[in-house]
Amino acid sequence: MQRLFRSLKIGFILIRYRLDTFVDSLPLPWYLRILLHLMPWRYLVPATAPRGERLRLALESLGPVFIKFGQVLSTRRDLLPLDVADELKYLQDRVPAFPSDQAIAIIEKALGKPVEELFAEFDPQPLASASVAQVHRTVLFSGEKAVVKVIRPGIDKIIQKDVALLFTLARVIESVWSEGRRLHLVEVVAEYEMTLADELDLRKEAANASQLRRNFEQSPLLYIPEIFWDYTKQNVLVMEQISGIPVADIEQLHAHNVNMKLLAERGVEIFFTQVFRDSFFHADMHPGNIFVSPENGQDPQYIAVDFGIVGSLTLEDQSYLARNLLAFFTRDYRQVAQLHIDSGWVPAATNVTAFETAIRSVCEPIFEKPLKDISFGQVLLGLFQTARRFNMEVQPQLVLLQKTLLNVEGLGRQLYPELDLWQTGKPYLEEWMKERVGPKAVIKTMLQQAPDWIEKLPQLPQLAYDVLQQAKTQQVQTQQLQLQMQLKQLDESNKRRKTSLLAGVCIIAALWFGYEPAKVFMEQLAWQGWVFAVLALYIISK
Repeated sequence: MQRLFRSLKIGFILIRYRLDTFVDSLPLPWYLRILLHLMPWRYLVPATAPRGERLRLALESLGPVFIKFGQVLSTRRDLLPLDVADELKYLQDRVPAFPSDQAIAIIEKALGKPVEELFAEFDPQPLASASVAQVHRTVLFSGEKAVVKVIRPGIDKIIQKDVALLFTLARVIESVWSEGRRLHLVEVVAEYEMTLADELDLRKEAANASQLRRNFEQSPLLYIPEIFWDYTKQNVLVMEQISGIPVADIEQLHAHNVNMKLLAERGVEIFFTQVFRDSFFHADMHPGNIFVSPENGQDPQYIAVDFGIVGSLTLEDQSYLARNLLAFFTRDYRQVAQLHIDSGWVPAATNVTAFETAIRSVCEPIFEKPLKDISFGQVLLGLFQTARRFNMEVQPQLVLLQKTLLNVEGLGRQLYPELDLWQTGKPYLEEWMKERVGPKAVIKTMLQQAPDWIEKLPQLPQLAYDVLQQAKTQQVQTQQLQLQMQLKQLDESNKRRKTSLLAGVCIIAALWFGYEPAKVFMEQLAWQGWVFAVLALYIISK
């Protein structure tokens, strides 16, 4: 019954914001098109606002899960029309806070003590409220300022119901719209479901934060707040409270005399460091999660929060991505096409020449612009969209990377419009490639593997002896097998020879018995002769 009421509410919102207009241009069957035009709301409810704005408002009206889905969907610019993607990116956490007494009850149940015994101070007024959790200020008994993040009560059940409806909607769209299958909407919903599952377990977010903190320990580029593990459970997270300027607050940054050029370049450096040095990157770097330390404006340091979504690349993906970007900016489109095939991103049977031509047609117009005006994120987007025409499969790790790069690039250009992302990132990529395939990489690999070699060194004599013994045994067995085959062949040869001899005797006997003098001779032969003849034939046949 609840699912029925929820479905009716969703239907009402779809009508209110006239989302049916999204299917007007689709190649629907004639009977569905007639049915659609007969719907009364098409003539009673006008669709005056742009389609992207109507979709955003509808998602906001549907609640936290759909708002979060809109945020995730806004990152899939490879799947959506640009006007819709641009509108969805404005979705923010606009969910009202839930009552403080519920937050306190959740904290006390998770940590097993009253808040008065857990914290020296606790502010019941939420500091911020998001679609999945909300945050309260607190002070530990040690005097450290902290924040408590609490998962919304009952959000898991709401997520299960709404995600089930999203799956149903995605399957319906894919079944009636051929283009819907290309968009992999069911896979997008599945990816979204996994993202929500990770965000509902705050222990995973705490572990991500700890890893990032270790990666940038004592770094002037990025500061990650400390996690207080004694106060962290699945639905409660306590971490250090930070004090910083929101990165989107340009006026405040100028007021603190922040070096905007250096700040923008450091944002790019942080991205490449996370992706290529650590292969562990913050994949939700929108302006709401990024702050700037106000302590030293001429040596600016970023501060990051909200670590529910992180990304990672394999060494192979790192290498292919770096080589792709380097090949692109040297206009080696053949190399770009071949790398896509070698990486398995497109089928091995793809026509390299046709793929190269398609990439060139997309990329050449970009180089008509100055390098500082070339969007790194749009380069990746163009490459992926072109590759999709050649049956490129969805690569989740690359989608997260593209989303993060678009966020970083947009933020960098907002801070310093003259930012040349390529000029900033190219030296890092080239240096990484040298370390990856140069002498340093060989020495580093040898040093990493040296402990294993040393541990196995005492076993080498025994292993060598075992290998030699095995080879010797195999050699003896091979010789025995060859001898057996030779004996078998000899035995078969003897049998064939004896059979031929017996057949010859029989033929001669037949000819002999058919001769008249032989008949007279056989009539006079005694019985002993017959016995002797039978014995002779038996011996010959053996």
